Amino acid sequence: MTVFEDIKREIPPLIRGLSFDGSLGLIIHTLGPGPSALVLPSPSKGDSMKETAKAWQTLFDEYVKKERVYPATVGVGELRYGLGTNYDEAVRGEGVSKLPTLPPALTRSDVVRDKVAVVTGGAQGFGEGMVRSLVDHGAFVYVADLNREGAQALASELNYDAMITVAKAVEVNVTDEASVQAMMDTVVSEVGGVDLFISNAGVLRAGSVKTMSLKDFAFVTDVDYTGFFICTKFASRTMAIQNIPSGAYYTDIVTISSKSGLEGSNKNGAYAGAKFGTIGLTQSFALELVEDNIKVNAVCPGNFLDGPLWSDPKRGLFVQYLETNKVPGAKTIEDVRRAYEAKVPMNRGCTTADVMKAIFYIVEQTYETGQAVPVTGGQVMLN
Repeated sequence: MTVFEDIKREIPPLIRGLSFDGSLGLIIHTLGPGPSALVLPSPSKGDSMKETAKAWQTLFDEYVKKERVYPATVGVGELRYGLGTNYDEAVRGEGVSKLPTLPPALTRSDVVRDKVAVVTGGAQGFGEGMVRSLVDHGAFVYVADLNREGAQALASELNYDAMITVAKAVEVNVTDEASVQAMMDTVVSEVGGVDLFISNAGVLRAGSVKTMSLKDFAFVTDVDYTGFFICTKFASRTMAIQNIPSGAYYTDIVTISSKSGLEGSNKNGAYAGAKFGTIGLTQSFALELVEDNIKVNAVCPGNFLDGPLWSDPKRGLFVQYLETNKVPGAKTIEDVRRAYEAKVPMNRGCTTADVMKAIFYIVEQTYETGQAVPVTGGQVMLN
């Protein structure tokens, strides 16, 4: 690894950690051999927050136009700002533009406001819903997916609607270490770090243990289990650096497991086994990474019946389960759907909104790690 690669990967999150105290953020640009950022003046006495924001926005826009760099946006509310043009000064805590202390989050959903999030498998299904919700609640989101075109289409739509850049697409294959590292290098070079990493990419192949091919079994395991390991490996390195300056920089890694990670699933052993495994990894990673203030938790949703995993007319689970006779007596896809709805005490499938409430709780709760949070409508109840 070259010195320049070290700088790109390690200096931005370190500076980010040096500046962060719950009310400060920064815009970081990696230019040439070292970091550079726009230093904004302290608010003038008597100026309102709105007047200050307007003045800062003018300086910000002039800076971006002059330097011709992509502006990484990490700030508070509608304010976008940065601090420290000199790395040595930043290490000593000098040259910092102090900002007014802002009030704490008013609701649980505000806990992701102004955070940088990465969502793997973010171009469709649960992932797409999570990306949209995170953006709606003020996060800057990387849509990470093997489907680059789908990820770009979603990011472009969100940016168009917001009239500012609120999301970016990044291609990634979660089963490939080089690809995941390249994704994290992109995130660090553009925004300096990451606050919330959601390991959501997943696949499913249903079938009897008597007939399932090893190829299909390995495919599910590689994406759902090994992919979580690889993503945690590289995301945690950046998060650990961010915690070095203050020792109090909490970050979150959340894996989207499943109801099938809490109880076995008939003729669905590859998927259930991989999801059980992610919970074992969650607990183990949580024990190790707690020293870096990285919380690692799992969310275990019930069946997302309206998503493509279930409803795709060619490859969806409704079709697979009908073809494999997993639901006795089912003659149509609707029969399969009604059978699965009937298993849930709340008589419906899980939604993205249900999952997001669990994620908001996980991020807000700084005294919990290594947990598997069920979101199953009462279908699975923990002892």
